[in-house]
Parts: sequence; structure tokens; C-alpha cells
Amino acid sequence: MSYSRGSSFLFLGGRYESRSPYRRSSYSRYRSRSRSVDSSDAENPGNNLYVTGLSARVTDRDLEKHFSTEGEVIDASVVHDPWTRESRGFGFVTMATVKEADRCIKYLDRSVLEGRVITVEKILLTATG
Repeated sequence: MSYSRGSSFLFLGGRYESRSPYRRSSYSRYRSRSRSVDSSDAENPGNNLYVTGLSARVTDRDLEKHFSTEGEVIDASVVHDPWTRESRGFGFVTMATVKEADRCIKYLDRSVLEGRVITVEKILLTATG
């Protein structure tokens, strides 16, 4: 076992260990902030849509109502700034089936909602490893 001069770390058999008595676990430092347990759970089955170009006046209910013309909406949410609580101009919609999601892309992309032209596209999530 050898100490490096001027270093607060100790090299032990291929890894560095902190010599500080206040050493924190490195696990929590590098742990994902994602709510999903496994990154493979993040794959999109094809029914999740990303909507951009939303007016600041659009609510979750307005978004749900607009998309319900093409099928059953499971969830619709407009993203807001956490501090100002103003709309960030985009949101997410989950349709009941992939077929309904495709229909939304076909008929609602470039449609007008609250005076603004919106774009609708599939969320392309893949597991990264």
C-alpha cells in the first residue's frame, strides 16, 4: 500500500479510495435520477407523442381534447417551468394504441391549436447502455 504525495486518495489494487473520514458513497453520486428502475423500461411502444409549438394558454385539458378527436387519450401533459410555472411550449400525449398515435401524427401534425401551429411526432426512446 502506497500513498501519493499531496493526494487525498489511496490507491488500493486497481481502485482509488478516499482517505477522508467523511467519505461519501460513490453509488449515490453516480446513480441515475430517472424514476425507472431499469433503462430498458424506457423504450417507447409507439403510442407516446411529443407535441411542440404550444401556446402559453394551452392546458392539459385542451391538449387532451384536441387529441381525443383521433382516439382515446391515456395521458396529456403540458410541460411547465418549475419556477415561473409558465408553459415551456411543448408537451406529451399518450394514446391508447399505436394505430391511434399514427393517426394523430397524420392528421394533427401541422394543425392549429389556440392560434399556433403545432407539430406532433413520436418520442424515440431507446435503451442506452
